[in-house]
Amino acid sequence: MRYFLELQYNGTGFHGWQIQPNGITVQQELTDRVSMLLKAPTSIVGCGRTDTGVHAREYFAHFDAGQLPDGAAIFLFKLNNMLHPNIAVRAIHLMADNAHARFSARWRSYEYVIIRRKDPFHQGLSWRCMYSVDIDRMNEAAQLLLGERDFACFCRSHASNNTNICTITEARWEEDGDLLRFHITANRFLRNMVRAIVGTLVDIGRGRSDGTAMQRILDSGDRSEAGTSAPAQGLYLSRVQYPEAIFHQCLARADGQSEPL
Repeated sequence: MRYFLELQYNGTGFHGWQIQPNGITVQQELTDRVSMLLKAPTSIVGCGRTDTGVHAREYFAHFDAGQLPDGAAIFLFKLNNMLHPNIAVRAIHLMADNAHARFSARWRSYEYVIIRRKDPFHQGLSWRCMYSVDIDRMNEAAQLLLGERDFACFCRSHASNNTNICTITEARWEEDGDLLRFHITANRFLRNMVRAIVGTLVDIGRGRSDGTAMQRILDSGDRSEAGTSAPAQGLYLSRVQYPEAIFHQCLARADGQSEPL
């Protein structure tokens, strides 16, 4: 049977999602703990890669197994107790056999958080950016990102992608007191794409680039024409959308659960 883990994590202290030979990762932590509970080596497949220091408010990963020992609720309880404190599994879903955490995803959304003052409670969870920026100008430039196009200009140099074509359906800034939040949704994202977009938009908002900069950058297809990437700690994977048909049943949720007797 195929199961989806619905989880969230604070990326501080992790070398991203994907297993690496040197450095703790979220995938390694999940793989070790699930394998321990199932008493068998178990492969964990995630919905995508996140870089070092990037967070996830919503993330999905799948694994294959028979019946969960002691039932899904107790399995979920034990798994959360065993995992690193910066990882929380919110639910376990029973899925269609062909469901895939990465390839079945239709849309992904990211949020980037900027704070405009020193705040110890946002340390490692946002970009402390003290620049004065024009939000309206940043939103005007962000609208040029909408639609289907080649986003090579925001892709990490020398990346081995089959295609740089993505479809963006949402790209907007909102102001919330001392916080600025950037929301972006697309069918797929290139490596480092969101952070490169944020850095470029902040440059435009600061007036370091003129009002026609975004269109020129998009037309160039050249990463060197765009701005410097924003720091990783302000980036959150915020939502992953799948076809409803692949979800058969939510077996257990962690919300309000108490220790089983």
